[in-house]
Amino acid sequence: MALGKVSVNNLNLSQGAVTAIERHFLFIGPGAKSIGQLISLNTDSDLDVMLGIPPSDLKTQITAARLNGGDRWACVAAPIAAEGDWQDALTVSQQQGHSFEAVVITTPVETAAELSAMHDAAIALGNTYGRRVFFMAASVGITDLQTWAQYLVTQKAITQDLAAPRVLCVPQLHGNDLGVLAGRLANAAVSVADSPMRVATGAVLGLGPVPADADDVPLPSATRAELDTARLSVTQTYPDYPGVYWGDGNMLDVPASDFQVVEYLRIVDKAARQVRPLLIARVADRRLNSSANSMVVNMNALMAPLRAMAKSTTFAGQVFPGEIEQPKDGDIVLTWKSKTAVEAFIKVKPLNCPKDLTANIALDLSTTETE
Repeated sequence: MALGKVSVNNLNLSQGAVTAIERHFLFIGPGAKSIGQLISLNTDSDLDVMLGIPPSDLKTQITAARLNGGDRWACVAAPIAAEGDWQDALTVSQQQGHSFEAVVITTPVETAAELSAMHDAAIALGNTYGRRVFFMAASVGITDLQTWAQYLVTQKAITQDLAAPRVLCVPQLHGNDLGVLAGRLANAAVSVADSPMRVATGAVLGLGPVPADADDVPLPSATRAELDTARLSVTQTYPDYPGVYWGDGNMLDVPASDFQVVEYLRIVDKAARQVRPLLIARVADRRLNSSANSMVVNMNALMAPLRAMAKSTTFAGQVFPGEIEQPKDGDIVLTWKSKTAVEAFIKVKPLNCPKDLTANIALDLSTTETE
């Protein structure tokens, strides 16, 4: 004998949105106020109240970032003491559950070991929390006692033979270059797939004065080119074209690597952040199994974030492309390594983007016949 029973269960199919952390940066550096705290800032924040009236490098870089970051800019600042350790502030931020796309260290580095420590910290965050970040570091600007040739020697030494794929370094030539680039990368008006070199984004804003060396020679374009070759990230100008722009966001990766520029790292990290919660939701879920139907269903589910990243918009006859190319069959493969272990291989393909453009103009001297 039995009694009738009715139950209604809510099924969680993991179809909701994943919280986006792209463009959310953590700034760490010596400050004049709120030492040891995490301060949330946006375009409405009074930086004198939040970070103190006395000038500080942290405040200088955040001011530049806010100016270049657009109307949706926001960040978290972690002021530390003059002799404080940025690693302690980073640890506190992680213990409090904060997630960031990038960590901006405003204290200029002088050695490759300091940059290597930032890369180690980025890898440790991935290992411990599954959080993907890249670091933005600063190196010192030129002093009144240096020529540009001498300055290049000291700067090249910082990045020589260094492999730190999750770190980019910005020479503080104008005093606030790091903040300018941080704001440009955090601007919601452009995609994470866009290079900071993109001229259509507009000229950089609020850049400090043009530096000069001991011989009063203003910053030469050749010096910028040499710094870029040394994998440092610098501003650039175009003769007879108004405004100051940016070059590549160079990651300190090895030659022939896939992640030598920041936009490639950002799109892969974004895809990884979108896919990770979907994998977690499938732990010990028998709906993911080796049957043909299950494999197709789950590959489609894991492909969904990539389709969203690839979505483009057509407006006024122009196509505004997505962040990546539209995924196609074969761009995701699920492989069963054992009865309980499955491995996903996912391809993310960036769109072609011109950074070196050449026009070849020919003169036509043929005779034109007239009626």
